[in-house]
Amino acid sequence: MATRSAAKAHRKSLKRRLRNRAVKSYTKTAIKKAETAIASGDPQAAREAVRAAISALDRAAKKGVLHPNNVARRKSRLMLRFNAMVASKQASSSS
Repeated sequence: MATRSAAKAHRKSLKRRLRNRAVKSYTKTAIKKAETAIASGDPQAAREAVRAAISALDRAAKKGVLHPNNVARRKSRLMLRFNAMVASKQASSSS
């Protein structure tokens, strides 16, 4: 490294990268579980999985791993899918 400050900045970036990778991985896993639960059609399991995914997304935004607007968009799309599944279940059960 050219300077001591550059060396320190590099060390910090490596630590942040490891933390960010872990948080992103956990978040992606939570979202996939929620999407799988929604696809299965079980409203109760989907509700719990969606709640966990939203919590993981909020945590990632709080830590600065994901941009808040990115998180808001993902949460919105996830809720749209969940609400559509619930609505279709209610429509089919009432018919």
